[in-house]
Amino acid sequence: MRTLICGSMAFDTIMVFHDRFKNHILPEQIHILNVAFLVPDLRREFGGCAGNIAYNLKLLGGEPVIMATVGDDFGPYVGRLDGLGIGREHIRNIAGSYTAQAFITTDLDDNQITAFHPGAMNSAHENRVADAAGIKLGIVAPDGRQGMLDHARQFHEAGIPFIFDPGQGLPMFSGVELQDFVALADYVAVNDYEAELLQERTGRKLEVLAKEVKALVVTLGAKGSRIYADGQVHDIPPAKPRAIMDPTGCGDAYRAGLMYAMSNGFDWSTAGRLAGLLGSIKIASRGGQNHRFDFAEVADHFKAEFGYAL
Repeated sequence: MRTLICGSMAFDTIMVFHDRFKNHILPEQIHILNVAFLVPDLRREFGGCAGNIAYNLKLLGGEPVIMATVGDDFGPYVGRLDGLGIGREHIRNIAGSYTAQAFITTDLDDNQITAFHPGAMNSAHENRVADAAGIKLGIVAPDGRQGMLDHARQFHEAGIPFIFDPGQGLPMFSGVELQDFVALADYVAVNDYEAELLQERTGRKLEVLAKEVKALVVTLGAKGSRIYADGQVHDIPPAKPRAIMDPTGCGDAYRAGLMYAMSNGFDWSTAGRLAGLLGSIKIASRGGQNHRFDFAEVADHFKAEFGYAL
């Protein structure tokens, strides 16, 4: 099933400071802050919510179609997508801009200082859902503000079921706008923090919001996830990770597993377990796209973890 993934494509530059920020930031001098950190370790990762979701979905055997806007520096990502067999026909270059990117410095206590440049992502509204043919399922993942608003409306008008996945973009929207997203969407996916913020902004409990969509999914980190669907609450147990290295991209891996399950008619209990399993596989690797698997491997892992076959 062709799945349209509207969201960000980005580069993540990750640096490690071999000390602790608190040893170099004087609280009483915070008003004249001027610090520099020597970072001997640096790596650049392929990222972005759309890129991460598509990567995981492709490994499972799905048909991801990315819709995103990128800058003149996107060249290295082109080679990666081509190597993975992920099409680029709906990735639009915005001349004179940079691809969205995050610059993340981490200290020995795992504290992070991040600077994010949206770049071409702010032009996401220049893409239109109608330009992609044969789409049966979609997702509105974190992207430019206007792009998220437009794409949600376009999915709804086209009659294409889609997931609203606000992620880190949720604070950009008012309570009224968030309620509009829920009204347009068929599904909503948030983590536990986003779920609290969604309730606070809209003034409505999750149980009430869940009645407006076919399913509302809340990921709970190490505690698994919870899916409100068909008038029931499905508590999904966590899958045991083989190692805990880096949570970056775990939510995107979860959403890829969810979309694959939805495309193949799995029940919600199985869908949540498959999605959580992908998140547990991802957390054992650094970066959002350095883990690898195929469907057969995932199926074996699933049976060993949950006691029944996909």
